[in-house]
Amino acid sequence: MKSYKEVFSEIDGAALIPFFVIGDPDFDTSLEIIKGAIDAGADILELGIPFSDPIADGPTIQKADIRALDNGITVVKSLEFIKKVKAHKDIPIGLLMYYNLVYQYGTEKFFKDFHDAGVNSVLIADLSIDDADEVVGPAKAAGLDTVFMVTPITDEERIKRIASKTSGFIYTVSLLGVTGSRNELSGRIEELVAKLKGLTDVPICVGFGISKPEHAAAVAAAGADGVIIGSKIVSLIEANLGDKEKCVESVSVFISEIKKAI
Repeated sequence: MKSYKEVFSEIDGAALIPFFVIGDPDFDTSLEIIKGAIDAGADILELGIPFSDPIADGPTIQKADIRALDNGITVVKSLEFIKKVKAHKDIPIGLLMYYNLVYQYGTEKFFKDFHDAGVNSVLIADLSIDDADEVVGPAKAAGLDTVFMVTPITDEERIKRIASKTSGFIYTVSLLGVTGSRNELSGRIEELVAKLKGLTDVPICVGFGISKPEHAAAVAAAGADGVIIGSKIVSLIEANLGDKEKCVESVSVFISEIKKAI
């Protein structure tokens, strides 16, 4: 199974990390969209298991969760989905999700089953570093990397604490608020990436609000190891719900544009 370290060491520049909600708009179309994104240049995948109360996410991803849930996507079906993605290509996969789903499934069993399916890491958006010991041990025991978030207002001591428990990459939230496309990129990216680079050697990947090739290029130029794009991609799916081929094509074209930019 390909690791994050291998990807970050192989790429000259920043890794492209698109986010998708598993099963949006339905199982088969979602799988074709993600295969297309891989073929268009995605380096790492970030996948969300649909959840009814995704508190870190804005309306675009919330609606994607609802579409996937309405189409019967469950944790067990997500396992099946990931195996099919990995059969297409061995690409690192990180889950971005919420603790209720992990807890209800059984923490140790969840991490083991998803690692066996081909997942590299699990980021739990509503679990703070103060409670990280609930998952760090079981995650490492299962062979998973750990990924945690920092924000523009995370202080240095807390950043160091987060970095000490992170083996995959630090998910760097570029701005305050929930996920969603923005017309303008946060003006604090360069400062934030430089600060993190001065405090840790753990790879730094930046997300939230990145929606244009020029945004991605600026994040890469700031020294980020990875560029994470979610809401813009999900909005392309939403805009083409009546045409599944257009769903696949529009996402692939966008991924290609971002890849060229970074």
